Amino acid sequence: MISLEFKFKDSTPKYKQIILTVENAIDKGLLKEGDTLPSINSIRDHYNLSRDTVLSAYNDLKARGIIQSIVGKGYFVANENVEITQKIFVLFDEFNSFKEDLYNSFIEHLDNNVRVDIYFHHFNQDMFSKLIYENKGNYNYYVIMPANLKQTELAISILPEYKVYILDQTKPSLSKYSGVFQNFDNDIFNNLTIAINGIEKYSKINLILSEGKQPIEMRNGFERFCKTHQLNYQTLDASQITSIEEKQLYIIPEDKDLLRVIKLAKDQQLNLQKDYGIISYNDTLLKEIVEGGISTISTDFNQMGALLAQMIQNNDRITIENPSHLTIRNSF
Repeated sequence: MISLEFKFKDSTPKYKQIILTVENAIDKGLLKEGDTLPSINSIRDHYNLSRDTVLSAYNDLKARGIIQSIVGKGYFVANENVEITQKIFVLFDEFNSFKEDLYNSFIEHLDNNVRVDIYFHHFNQDMFSKLIYENKGNYNYYVIMPANLKQTELAISILPEYKVYILDQTKPSLSKYSGVFQNFDNDIFNNLTIAINGIEKYSKINLILSEGKQPIEMRNGFERFCKTHQLNYQTLDASQITSIEEKQLYIIPEDKDLLRVIKLAKDQQLNLQKDYGIISYNDTLLKEIVEGGISTISTDFNQMGALLAQMIQNNDRITIENPSHLTIRNSF
């Protein structure tokens, strides 16, 4: 253990002076990665401080990733880069091309001295809870994409409310948290309404869902749209699609289901737009090209990432609805 000398001055809060002392020791090479720090109790007793004062300083350093703690062993230096001012925990459901755009935009709009660690729960309830519990207290902020998992508020509630930002999907049980979200109910209703003249030409409208992935609000908005315009419709699980019906429109949120529908249609020698129609979700460069262009309902993921970064850096405690838009191409 390295011996540190703390010289306290009245003009600066004592917890900040503890932080500066540790940072200066690392800068001068007196403390190196793996070195053990004095215990909280030893600093408290030697300098006649409150335990909370020392704990606040260590928690700040821990959240920035400069020090770590091991139960029963104490605190040690984890990172010699003291320039890191904040460390952010990001929990995504999965990684794909549009989530990559979101993530890259988020990183691009943060200061260079902010460190971001990304994790994935892959729509697994246990993994979601495990990652949050294991990383409690290790970060300045927590960006969480709950997807459509149930009772996510139970795991999230162990984190300080002011440190949490909800991303993409939200629900009433998470309404107290700040974040950027999509309104899946209104988005599908409003965008399909824009295209009602073309949609009415199809004999049936099909919404294809992959079990456990799409938000229930998307289904609600779809059914509301069809009932409002008295359209023949059905909602199907992707596993139920074994053939493509002529003169029907398929609304497909999941990319792998999109490719499967296109392949089935080709096997049946059906031509997109002429024999059947598709509206996909989440625009990508590939969808501009495939089959002469796939129509999409999509939010601006670059904007979503930029808004989130701005909110965190300004410490804004608000919720922002990120709008979506319809792009009509050859598939519809």
